[in-house]
Amino acid sequence: MTASDTADADNPYLRDPPTEFDDLATLDEEQAREQAEQLREAIRRHDHRYYIEADPQVPDRTYDALFSRLESLEDAFDIATETSPTRRIGGEPLDELATVDHVAPMLSIDSSGDPEEVREFDERVRRELGETGGQQSLTEFKDGGDGIEYVCEPKFDGLSIEVVYEDGVYERAATRGDGREGDDVTQNVRTIGSVPQRLRGEYPDYLAVRGEVYMPRDAFAEHNRERVERGDDPFANPRNAAAGTLRQLDPAITAERPLACFFFGVLETSYAFASHDEQYRKLPEWGLPVNDRMDVVGSIEEAIDYRNRLGEAREELNYEIDGTVFKVNDLAACERLGTTARAPRWAYAYKFPARSEITRITEITVQIGRTGRATPVALLDPVEVGGVEVSRATLHNPGEVEELGVNTGDRVRLQRAGDVIPYVVEVVEDGGEGTFEFPDRCPICESVIERDGPLAFCTGGVACPAQLQRALEHYASREGLDIEGLGEERIDQLLDAELVESIPDLYDLREADLARLNGWGEKSAANLRAELDAAKEPPLPVFLTALGVPEVGSTTAESLAYEFGTLDALMDASEEDLREVPDIGPRVASEIREFFDSEQNRETVAGLRERGVEPESVERERGDALADETFVFTGGLSELTREEAESLVEQHGASSTGSVSGNTDYLVVGENPGQTKRDDAAQEEVPELTEEEFVALLDERGIDL
Repeated sequence: MTASDTADADNPYLRDPPTEFDDLATLDEEQAREQAEQLREAIRRHDHRYYIEADPQVPDRTYDALFSRLESLEDAFDIATETSPTRRIGGEPLDELATVDHVAPMLSIDSSGDPEEVREFDERVRRELGETGGQQSLTEFKDGGDGIEYVCEPKFDGLSIEVVYEDGVYERAATRGDGREGDDVTQNVRTIGSVPQRLRGEYPDYLAVRGEVYMPRDAFAEHNRERVERGDDPFANPRNAAAGTLRQLDPAITAERPLACFFFGVLETSYAFASHDEQYRKLPEWGLPVNDRMDVVGSIEEAIDYRNRLGEAREELNYEIDGTVFKVNDLAACERLGTTARAPRWAYAYKFPARSEITRITEITVQIGRTGRATPVALLDPVEVGGVEVSRATLHNPGEVEELGVNTGDRVRLQRAGDVIPYVVEVVEDGGEGTFEFPDRCPICESVIERDGPLAFCTGGVACPAQLQRALEHYASREGLDIEGLGEERIDQLLDAELVESIPDLYDLREADLARLNGWGEKSAANLRAELDAAKEPPLPVFLTALGVPEVGSTTAESLAYEFGTLDALMDASEEDLREVPDIGPRVASEIREFFDSEQNRETVAGLRERGVEPESVERERGDALADETFVFTGGLSELTREEAESLVEQHGASSTGSVSGNTDYLVVGENPGQTKRDDAAQEEVPELTEEEFVALLDERGIDL
């Protein structure tokens, strides 16, 4: 009997567990150790019910209470263990990811979207197995015939990993890498809830399994929304989100992001398996989640039918797949078939006609954003993708270019993230030009380009015309000061006429100079001057957003404004002061401090003030009418914007978060709400408020809109 089998009816934290506990001071160390071990076993059992059986016994609020109690015990009595569930919250940041050898090769797999090539694979398998003789002894041959039993499973579009257990204990994890060695991501994978720290049942002494880490589609959409609200760039797709998260040097960041894992193969073990199907049945018994779409069929035609059915259900799945995988079920037959240098001869992937197309890159250029970020962009032979003609696609950053190995002349596969933003998925045919070499100088202003990890930035600042143009566009945009009549084309004219060389120069524009520009007149010139004069006293949050402070979107700008009250107080705030603001972490605090430390940016602010631009201070007093309550908003509100509603409750002592948890007090539901939040609220028994009920609650607490 293993440790995981000791959790039984005598464990008080399994069924109807408490959410309140005795004071820690009432326990001695022996009692604390006993309670902690019961909590660990209970949490592991609850994890198993959640991830493997999809039948949780307790609500999230109760689970969180058990987890919090265990953390408190381990901290107070210094009794944490290597395999404790609390290790999932992360560990010490790493300087870099080490490289480790795999216990067995993690091969890629041959694939095609052509059913005839799939049938050829089947014919090759039957021919090679038949040539060995003794085919009647193989379990996939039925009644002396030539039908072969195949295991069919989804081909996940995530990140493949190797996970190793010794004596039932999680030992290490690594990315696939080149198939022979990969990045050591042990600490990061430890934070994934569906990867057990200890195996259950009668597990083998040694087990190395292959799995796929992914970000569920609904969690991906919510996570991207939160990134955008913080001012971060959204991830292009769930696979990139999972890959980027798993390769974080700080495991605490990985722990905050919604990753999950399916296991689908055994790389090495002391247990004797006879078939892939047996592996699929056994892995969940040990606590390792597998996909419930797996099936066993008796012919290649049944396998093709499986793929077609799965393709029809593809959009219903909460994870991304790009095809199906067929494996000869019998492991003795797999042993006879063997492998090539890169792929097993006993498996084949039948791909879906992806929501993507193939075309040729005609040129790669570098685009400079308003913050100086240098983004490589592929110019393409026009191609239709999802009903839209595409002639350019983002390559995200220099690191992405290097990983793809892409260059001019390559034929590449395109995809549209969320059916909107086109991007390059992979190179399908090398054009012979090697990999694009990212320039070391800005193509616009010739300033030095500096690398920051996988990213690159032009150091020219607003002296770079591209950065100046985008800074002006952002300053005048709806997200900024919303200056009507100052769009992209007119800013182009101002720059071409050399009427502005910085943001403050906008306020020096003279009507006579404007009226002489092509397409302008005295009326449009006067209107722009009036718009600029009217924007001289913007609210502080609006001004901060307009300045283009990195990582500061409208929501973060609101938080900063209400925390510091005035522009001067914010500009003088230390990095430690900034980190005290809710939802602002070390990286964002560093970016804000660096922005206001820049002599160039301080000159911009000073120049604006010299011309009469002075943002309105924000009243910092906070009421307590909603003290210690937590609100989540979903859908659109009619009486005020989401940002205004969030700021309003925060001004009166409440917290506003982006997702429902056991700590949420109210979910405010507007028009076209997100279903995920409503489902979470129902599970957590969080009351929903309509907009009318929300307004009534505010009125009841003495809060005016």
